[in-house]
Amino acid sequence: MKKYLLAAAALTMLSGPAMAQTILTANIEPATTWVRNFNPFNQTSSRQSTLDFIYEPLVIFNRFDSNKPVYRLAESFKLSDDLKSIDFKLRPNLKWSDGQPLTSADVKFTYDYLKKFPALDFVSIWTFITDVQAVDGQTVRFTLANPSSLAAEQLSQLPIVPEHVWKDVADPVTYANENPVGSGPLTEVPRFTGQTYDQCRNPNYWDAVHLKVDCMRFPQLADNNQILTATADGTLDWGVSFIPDIDNVYVSKDPDHYHYWYSPSSMVAFLFNLETSNEANKKAFNDVKFRQAVSMALDRKTMIDVAGYGYPTLNEDPGLMGELYKSWADPSVKADFGKFAAYDADAAKALLDEAGYVDKDGDGLRDNPDGSKISFSIIVPNSWTDWIDTVNIAIEGMQAVGLDAKIETPEEAVWTSDLIDGKFDAAINSLPASASPYYPYKRAFSASDKGKTRFTAQRWFSPEVEDLVTQFTHTADLDKQKEAMNKAQRIVAENMPVIPVFNNPNWYQYNTKRFTGWSTKENPFVNPSISRTNPARLLNLLALEPVK
Repeated sequence: MKKYLLAAAALTMLSGPAMAQTILTANIEPATTWVRNFNPFNQTSSRQSTLDFIYEPLVIFNRFDSNKPVYRLAESFKLSDDLKSIDFKLRPNLKWSDGQPLTSADVKFTYDYLKKFPALDFVSIWTFITDVQAVDGQTVRFTLANPSSLAAEQLSQLPIVPEHVWKDVADPVTYANENPVGSGPLTEVPRFTGQTYDQCRNPNYWDAVHLKVDCMRFPQLADNNQILTATADGTLDWGVSFIPDIDNVYVSKDPDHYHYWYSPSSMVAFLFNLETSNEANKKAFNDVKFRQAVSMALDRKTMIDVAGYGYPTLNEDPGLMGELYKSWADPSVKADFGKFAAYDADAAKALLDEAGYVDKDGDGLRDNPDGSKISFSIIVPNSWTDWIDTVNIAIEGMQAVGLDAKIETPEEAVWTSDLIDGKFDAAINSLPASASPYYPYKRAFSASDKGKTRFTAQRWFSPEVEDLVTQFTHTADLDKQKEAMNKAQRIVAENMPVIPVFNNPNWYQYNTKRFTGWSTKENPFVNPSISRTNPARLLNLLALEPVK
């Protein structure tokens, strides 16, 4: 009952005269209809405003400020001298949105809960830790499976949930959590329809003094075209979308208020499911020469210039470093394998011929060396128009070298689910950006994450790469970290488990007509993207103030 009284109070607040100044309208995700799901562990069906805004992290590491920690639920952390354990100290007097105390017992409960229900553990944290203890009401101690200088970053990726709510959930995997009890700034959901929903102020938020936005509103927008309309007409205050010719179709409408800032971000790549159920395709996909040939058939520059309107940054690095991690790139790796990550249709044909992929049945398309038919579709979300165009350009390149490639365009949630479950042949995907290549490698090549996240969709794993990624965390010495990463990127380049094509911009559009304080190119205090892969979006929100 208390939950619904709070919601009613929030509705009353919305009806007041300050509504236009205190409601920030945003776009995070396209959808044909909203489904009321705020389960922070759900990687496919939950609303992408759940993490950070409803469930605040322990710590946020600011990639735009030398990866410095910004303390949130935790007021400090301390690694042991041997890097084998870490203590987090929570802020005093924290409360959940329903007024119950938030203590170290909730943190311990959450991590124990992930051990009990491993399907919820989307970063496989129990391969990283061996024990969690509530030392006192504010202090939590994690014992690490291996020494790690990055323990705080790894542990802060997961949401903390209230024990008094979740201990009674019978099936937390399918639990929709329709009326969440959270710790973040915007936990109340006074309105939810298939067309729009609001998330409003947490009545017990510990950092309320910095929260100047009463509610965030999320209108249902089905695809990039609808998002473009809502952006260009000023409906959206904060957006994360591809907008073609943005200076003309958006900024020019109101140059004083409509802005964007794009910085290099997540790597976009094509991949094959090495465990596909199609046995003929599986034979080809598991041949590195086939993957290398496909890579050489991809016209990356046209993808950038035509599909991406010039916004993305070219990535021809077979070790996946690209512009974002160029300081980590081993030049010898690109020298040895770089030809396989550059467009060269003639070389692609020659390599396919050499490997035995020729037309065996006279239909004009290449088959496996044993004569079995290769035919696959590349899946891409139906609302991501720039990626659809990118895939179509890729298909033209593949067909030009004799491969039977097509496109499939499921809804984003289905695409994500298929990548996680391995129910596809080929796909376009991305890896989130971070302060170093450790996290992309950790997310993409950890066997324990298979079936839990779309980042392992290619299902290529190497014990040696996993060991090197672990070695990376055993030291804070930059030279030793680079030594481990050099070895790892060479193995990845040699095997080409994913095929990089470009790095997306950090998509970010903002409207200063109603709110000020945005992170900008001129004042880049934090990563401002509202994407769910960016916890720092919370810091951008807390910096905003309504225009007087």
